[in-house]
Amino acid sequence: MAKNTYLPAPDHGAKTGVLAYLLTTAAVLLLMMVAGLLMRLEQAQMISIGANGFYQLMTVHGAGMVGIAGIAGAAIMWHFLNQYAALSVRVLVGNLALFVIGVAMVLGSVFVGNFHGAWTFLFPLPGNSLGLWSREAAAWFMGGMLVIGTGFLLLQLDIARAIIAGYGGFARALGWPQLFGRDDGQAPPPTVVASTMVTIVNLIALVVGASILAMMLVNLYHPEFAIDPLLAKAMIYFFGHVFINATIYMAVIAVYEILPRYTRRPWKSNKVFLASWTCSTLMVMFIFPHHLLMDFGFPKWMLVMGHVIGYLNTVPILAVTGYGALMIVFRSGIRWDMGSRLLFLSMFGWAAGAMPAFIDGTIRVNYVMHNTLWVPGHFHTYLLLGLVSMVFGFMYYLGKPARQARDPFIDRAAFWAYLVGSLGFVLAFLYAGKESVARRYAEHLPQWVPYDRVASYFAVLIIAATLVFVARFIGHLAHAGGHHTRATVPFGAVVA
Repeated sequence: MAKNTYLPAPDHGAKTGVLAYLLTTAAVLLLMMVAGLLMRLEQAQMISIGANGFYQLMTVHGAGMVGIAGIAGAAIMWHFLNQYAALSVRVLVGNLALFVIGVAMVLGSVFVGNFHGAWTFLFPLPGNSLGLWSREAAAWFMGGMLVIGTGFLLLQLDIARAIIAGYGGFARALGWPQLFGRDDGQAPPPTVVASTMVTIVNLIALVVGASILAMMLVNLYHPEFAIDPLLAKAMIYFFGHVFINATIYMAVIAVYEILPRYTRRPWKSNKVFLASWTCSTLMVMFIFPHHLLMDFGFPKWMLVMGHVIGYLNTVPILAVTGYGALMIVFRSGIRWDMGSRLLFLSMFGWAAGAMPAFIDGTIRVNYVMHNTLWVPGHFHTYLLLGLVSMVFGFMYYLGKPARQARDPFIDRAAFWAYLVGSLGFVLAFLYAGKESVARRYAEHLPQWVPYDRVASYFAVLIIAATLVFVARFIGHLAHAGGHHTRATVPFGAVVA
């Protein structure tokens, strides 16, 4: 076998825990999409839920999408990593249980306690609501976020244990002996490399996030426990930015594992691949200041660092993974189906979503664009066309009854509806941002309303397509008669 290649491990089917993660993902995604549609309809003056209702939905939508992106990415990472390392099913299930408990706390704080301080819970807003919500409502929201974070922390600790036990440490799991020494062709599989990177950055981010949440909870009941607002903001944005980036680094494992099974070509863990993941391990933790470029109180060196590293971070993983996906498919004779289409689409979505971020990360542009709808345009591209496409591609891969089975017309129609709807939706965001439409406004000026209405129509198309994806996945599970679903695409051995 040629150097630095691997044969995809036999895929024996998804565990019940992974299926529970995916069903939870499907349900929450649909609810969050409906919440997003309601917000756009309010801005479009097509419904009237009021500013209070808008900001409640905005808070739930933001927190829900960050959390469910983590659940979806974890399902993919766990499913494939479990074939290379001995993971704990109990910890997997425990994380999902803590997620459900935390979500219930967050929903209670918002819809019962009227908390609507956004998912970023920036200090000192939760404890200074001017009477709009109670101290207890803020405590339930931050407590729910802390419970969710604790579940993910336990999951990442178990993954760290399994990687260290199986590969002798993070350095070996990242392929450093092959990267910095002689290339012996024994580099770890891409799944192990990616999972190691995610584990390192997520452990740090989750500890930082839990620390600031605990500090704010103490301050909520004992205001004499002082917190520096600038430090709090930095900790929150570090946690949030690293965690949401890590979700797509988890989900891209589906591309590394599934496309080689379709094309019968291995994904190479060569020096370039290993170097790109090592670079991103460092850079993803230092780019968050590009969200703080308008905060004059931050040290100038931090803002410059966020600017420069924000540019550099678009290259290693994205270029290597995108180029790798093109090469593994080129002249492979791949038979396109829903799984492979969605996974390949996700590479476009990831690349396209990075470009508006690249532009917004420029300091002079950021001063004008950051507080406009340009930024939601960036992360909706990243999530809808990138991460969510990976998740649905994984679902179709698990549920396909036979390799040669032809996709029904409704599936193919839903794919194009999802693509057109997502492109139209994010372009409406980006164009509105270019026109300086402010973000986080419940009520829009009359000249902004047409953009909102166009976006609302495309949002309906996305939800319709997503309903088809989810219904088809549930139908596949029901057809399997309750047995563990299998990735039944009968791929032969992959050769170098």
